[in-house]
Amino acid sequence: MIKTLWRLSREAARYRGLYTFAILSTLALTGVNLAAPRVLSAMTGIVERGVEEKDLKTIALMTAALAVLYLLRVLFRFLSNYLAHKAAWHLVGDLRTKTYNKLERMHLGYFHDKQTGDLMSRIVNDTRDFELLYAHMIPESMTNLVTFFGVLIMLLTINWKLALITCAPIPLIFLSGVVFSKKVRPYFRVSQKKMGELNGKLQDNLSGIHEIQSFGREDYETEKVNEKNFEHIRAMLKALKISAVFHPSVEFISSLGTVLVVVFGGYMAWREGLKVADIVAFLLYLGLFYAPVTGLASLLENLQQSMAGAERVLDVLDAPQEIRDSPNAITLENVRGEIIFDHVSFSYRQDIPVLRDVSFRCEPGKMLALVGPTGVGKTTLTQLISRFYEPTSGRILIDGYDLRDVAIESLRRNISPVLQDTFLFNGTIAENIGYAVPEASEEDIEAAARAANIHEDIMAMPDGYRTRVGERGLRLSGGQKQRVAIARAILRRSPIIILDEATASVDVETERQIQEAIAGIAGKRTIIAIAHRLSTIRNADTILVIEDGRVTESGSHDELVALGGSYARMNRIQNSSGGGIA
Repeated sequence: MIKTLWRLSREAARYRGLYTFAILSTLALTGVNLAAPRVLSAMTGIVERGVEEKDLKTIALMTAALAVLYLLRVLFRFLSNYLAHKAAWHLVGDLRTKTYNKLERMHLGYFHDKQTGDLMSRIVNDTRDFELLYAHMIPESMTNLVTFFGVLIMLLTINWKLALITCAPIPLIFLSGVVFSKKVRPYFRVSQKKMGELNGKLQDNLSGIHEIQSFGREDYETEKVNEKNFEHIRAMLKALKISAVFHPSVEFISSLGTVLVVVFGGYMAWREGLKVADIVAFLLYLGLFYAPVTGLASLLENLQQSMAGAERVLDVLDAPQEIRDSPNAITLENVRGEIIFDHVSFSYRQDIPVLRDVSFRCEPGKMLALVGPTGVGKTTLTQLISRFYEPTSGRILIDGYDLRDVAIESLRRNISPVLQDTFLFNGTIAENIGYAVPEASEEDIEAAARAANIHEDIMAMPDGYRTRVGERGLRLSGGQKQRVAIARAILRRSPIIILDEATASVDVETERQIQEAIAGIAGKRTIIAIAHRLSTIRNADTILVIEDGRVTESGSHDELVALGGSYARMNRIQNSSGGGIA
């Protein structure tokens, strides 16, 4: 726990100015709390020995001093409360952004055994527990320690009768609570709404992590999340500012009970000769003494909650980033698109190989197709090209450069994917097509849409390119989403395009349109295509048949049909069902 607290203190160091003022205000507040009973004790001492006319001026001065102390208590309580909250919530905001930024750059293997909701909880809910630690526990612990030992020295005898008089201000406290609830509730509603928007953005982005990394939009998305994040923080701080006024105000009203005790206690001492000074001093110090004691259980509970959240957040921040740039990583320039696999093997788990000694060469501007049964490693092979995973053995080269020597951002800038499960962000069609090229003009976006055979479909929609696609593109058909993804890849003008089942689960007409779009970029870009429908890749320059993680056949369509092997058998099966090619 000490190690965790030390680590967290390093994260909070940037707000040490706010924390310093909050701590000084806390110490000043404690001093005021300890000084007020001394003034009261002196006043009641005068009353106890008998009030004379000459004592009235002294009592008046002491009463004024007492009022000033109570006003100072309001001021220092506000500063202590609000400054600590402000520093703590900004720290929460920074940690949320930092945790998201770390997750956004993690290798895809990290997400295999993670649930999106759990990751969101770490980012949003677990980081929120830091507020308990820095805005409540640390200041309150300091106050409790100083108050406890200060009051311990001054304990006196008890008198329960005078304590009842302190109940008089309760109606005022209740009324102020009603006013507070009406004032603060709208701000908390706004805060909750902003939290919902933040959760929605996080879920959207974490679900689309592949697209974000593929198109190099990590910094852009981090900034967007940061904006949503601090919209929530600002709304929360408005609510907490009202809270910071309310709580010391209640304390001030409660202190009026003390004044009543002084008045009635003084009257009783004058009339009955009671030792009012001792009684009043004990009554006030007794309340101060038990406050830290009764708050200990709450502090311990909050500490455990904070530590649990801190450990979950630090698990993310400290997770090893297995794929990173080498110290002397190079930047790819003027990429031609040559891809070479040199005896590449790969496995997600050490005892279960996915690819076994795969070697091939794809020339620049050529189309290489991958076919074979489901689960033999075709998609894994394409993800190795984008360096979402590292080969277990062997090497992968682009234009003669080993991918391990290439800067990741530079590599992925030259590769555009079109996946079977196309992910579209909850925005307009134009925003999704131009996602990887934010500076693209409307004419550029339309040209890419025409090249992808989706322009006519878009213009048939009520809002055209401004049509909102819904979460994950649910308002578009599967074929429309595929063609929007192809337009996105075309607009980026990457020299390498990866098509992973681009015609899967679409009708014949949509497949024809997608094939036309692919034909339009063939010869201009290096294309790596995965397909189960052989009609999609008939014109590929080279077709690799992958079986059990190995390349078992290689050649053109006609060559493989003539070979009479696995490819020819797949072709016959699809011909018999109407989905193959002659």
